[in-house]
Amino acid sequence: MSGAPISTVVMAGAPARDAILASLSQRIQKAGSPHIALATVLVGDDAPSRKYVASKHTTAQSIGIESVQVELPTTATQEELETAVTRLANDAQVHGILVQLPLPAHLDTDAVLQLIPADKDVDGLTELSLGRLVRDVPGHVSCTPLGVLRLLQHYGIETSGKHAVVIGRSTLVGLPLSVLLARKGIDATVTLAHSRTENLAAICQTADIVISATGVARSITAAHVAPGATVIDVGISRTEAGIVGDVDAASVTGIAGALTPMPGGTGIMTVACLMENTVNAAAMQGVRV
Repeated sequence: MSGAPISTVVMAGAPARDAILASLSQRIQKAGSPHIALATVLVGDDAPSRKYVASKHTTAQSIGIESVQVELPTTATQEELETAVTRLANDAQVHGILVQLPLPAHLDTDAVLQLIPADKDVDGLTELSLGRLVRDVPGHVSCTPLGVLRLLQHYGIETSGKHAVVIGRSTLVGLPLSVLLARKGIDATVTLAHSRTENLAAICQTADIVISATGVARSITAAHVAPGATVIDVGISRTEAGIVGDVDAASVTGIAGALTPMPGGTGIMTVACLMENTVNAAAMQGVRV
């Protein structure tokens, strides 16, 4: 590689998150502050899960969304959990439902998620939601892929006609993100790469946008990035040095045109996108907002 180092733009998540929340708050107020409710279901006493749920409720209340919290003990049975979720699914006063994951090992996560109606699936995790995304009909995109898109939009990163390489094919991030980026109106040309992809670095070198969501620490280096490319880090690894991402930021800085930090990038977008999905869920269910 030759030429002077590129001034890499740091795509911090906080400004994009704050802009989404401010816009949603204004939208709710302009509509006359209608009743919108987000319900969370928390099973057990896992400290990180409790912290995540608390942040979601705090954020919801700050923009005019009512929060409803259902808590069950770690010993809850499958029947007890399914009864609680079904009650929320049938409650017309609840517009969005989020079951905090992971659930205790003795519970069947998929069976619980399938009880959530597509219009209320604000986490975008059910088969119905993924099917709506694939068929390009109104629905809820899971919050991490949506957060990536909102970051690209906030920082003015062009997607139409651009080549995006998404590394990682999970149904939570990589697969829905690939479909989302290829949708009409976003119009990226998407390559979905994974652990069996050969010549990954060479493929990434052809990309305008590189997005890694594998959880393999610092696996994306300067060798994967063409000069001026946008690099989005979705992976999270906990090491002795703290939280690191998939991207070796030190080697990529000065080559990439834009780069998300880790932490402080894609992760903090998820709660804002959950709020966006909740407001849209209320609209789908007849609330004028």
